[in-house]
Amino acid sequence: MVALDGPSLGRMLDDVAVGKIQLPDFQRQWKWDDDRIRALLATVTLDYPLGVAMTLETGGESQFKARPLHGAPVSPRTVPEQLLLDGQQRLTSLFQALRSGQAVETSDARNKPVRRWYYIDISMAVGEGTDRDEAIRSIPEDRLVRGPFGRTLLDLRNRDAECAQGFFPLNLIFDADGTGKWQRIYVSAAEDRWDIWSAFQEKVIDTVKGFKVPLIRLPKETRKDAVCSVFERVNTGGVVLNVFELLTATYAGDADYTREHGKDFSLSQEWLTTKSMLGAAFPVFGSIDRDTRQETGLTSLDFLQAMALTQTWQRKQQYLAANPGAASPPAVSCKRRDLLHLPLSDYTALAPAVTSAFAWAGHFLASQHIFRERDLPYGSQLVPLAAIAALLGNARREPKVQEGLARWYWCGVLGELYGGVTDTRFVRDVEQVVPWLTDGGPEPDTISEASFQEQRLHRLTSRNSAAYKGVHALLMKEGAVDWAFQEEEISEQNLTGWSVDIRQIFPKAWFQRTAPDPTRMTSIVNKTALSYRAYQTIGANSPSVYLTALEKEAGTSGDWLDDVVGTHHIDPMTLRTDDFDTFYRDRAERLLGLVERAMGKAVVREGADSGRE
Repeated sequence: MVALDGPSLGRMLDDVAVGKIQLPDFQRQWKWDDDRIRALLATVTLDYPLGVAMTLETGGESQFKARPLHGAPVSPRTVPEQLLLDGQQRLTSLFQALRSGQAVETSDARNKPVRRWYYIDISMAVGEGTDRDEAIRSIPEDRLVRGPFGRTLLDLRNRDAECAQGFFPLNLIFDADGTGKWQRIYVSAAEDRWDIWSAFQEKVIDTVKGFKVPLIRLPKETRKDAVCSVFERVNTGGVVLNVFELLTATYAGDADYTREHGKDFSLSQEWLTTKSMLGAAFPVFGSIDRDTRQETGLTSLDFLQAMALTQTWQRKQQYLAANPGAASPPAVSCKRRDLLHLPLSDYTALAPAVTSAFAWAGHFLASQHIFRERDLPYGSQLVPLAAIAALLGNARREPKVQEGLARWYWCGVLGELYGGVTDTRFVRDVEQVVPWLTDGGPEPDTISEASFQEQRLHRLTSRNSAAYKGVHALLMKEGAVDWAFQEEEISEQNLTGWSVDIRQIFPKAWFQRTAPDPTRMTSIVNKTALSYRAYQTIGANSPSVYLTALEKEAGTSGDWLDDVVGTHHIDPMTLRTDDFDTFYRDRAERLLGLVERAMGKAVVREGADSGRE
């Protein structure tokens, strides 16, 4: 049962100080700036509404590794009673400013890190018509406010100086003894200060001490996926909590693992090691920064989804083996709830096999001439590819199985089937491709549903399309030889060194001079994989001119270069005669044949019924 409470601010800060209230480790670091802290302090001293905080009672299913709020001197062994889900920024700011006894770590208007003490100008606080925001003063860590040329404008380095200026340090407000001593010094300076202090006590000190924090307490029975959903709904910082962060906190809080191994399990460190290894061996998977943990390409979510597909498929097979003919076996799935309920024991058991499957996927992609992250048609298709590879085990190395996987892969790419919501397709892939390859089961939906329209070829104009990158890879797979470096095929070994990219065959300047239909200029039909050196020679020249220049540069004959050009599925005579229309029709037909061979099915020609709605 969710409970709505209203504890005093002082009690909550006490709970923070002794570790009764801590943060789940998936919470991001505290980061409020100086101006927001000043505004927050003004809000509390005026007893204005603060906003509801939310905590989760510990001891239930949702066991997360906890950490103290920033600045709280809590032992790592302290077990919290409540985990703060919403209100971290406000409660941390108030704890540091009012309770910690330390200068507050924050940032100024230029986002520069600073340390500040917070004071309240007593005269302004009790005066009529004054702005409370202006009464809250942010003072540098050395308690000296300086003006131009380093001249000291305000010195608060001791209690006498504070009292003389009438600047009350807000970090004393919950310290009765400290406040009493400060008061005695303050009122002894002048007789009229007793009245001022009485007004200050009533308007500020008593207000803060009586301040209530609206608090929602979630019971310990709250499920893990519900915690994640609640956190995202209440998180006003605009940063979405991802499953990986939640699992990181969950696994780190696994007491059984900690007892057995003498340390917490660090999912983030495990992923850093795995991604670094995969990225170093296969650039197609991208990279991860060891310091910031920013990553490109293959993500931690991809890895977890592949693992969930593997785990739930194995679970289903085990259930069916034990319950033949069962009507409702557990589902294969990789939705958020499946990831959140993935036990640490299953993760550690499956991680080696899934990592090996992704490494195999890197080799598979290289065999399809997909070497770089920027050339990968669909990052999302890595998920079912790795899960299928993990479930196939050693069978994935059999030539016939690899041939089937290649067909399934290219149907997904050229049929452009992985551009939208993909969770359900992932599941169908795993449940259909594995038996299709191992037991001769029905053809998977990804193959049967895939189609390639002839007109689509003409509209492939940029890397935004998976099929565009797919045709590029297939051309290289067919043995394309560069036009400047004519001795060997384009491969992983020379791709980067030669600066190979997708470049126009009839260049833009030629179109501007001859003015044929410009819509065909940027089509993949008028592009191929070429080195930067070949691109420089092409320049603004017509094909007949740059082919002669390429022959001279390489010292080769025209017949040799014609054979090289032919490896790109181009009739070299159409280039020698600068006949764009014939070139375009001929190459389009050749590329359609390339697509058909990769998909193992005919493309849908113009005027034909595709059979799809």
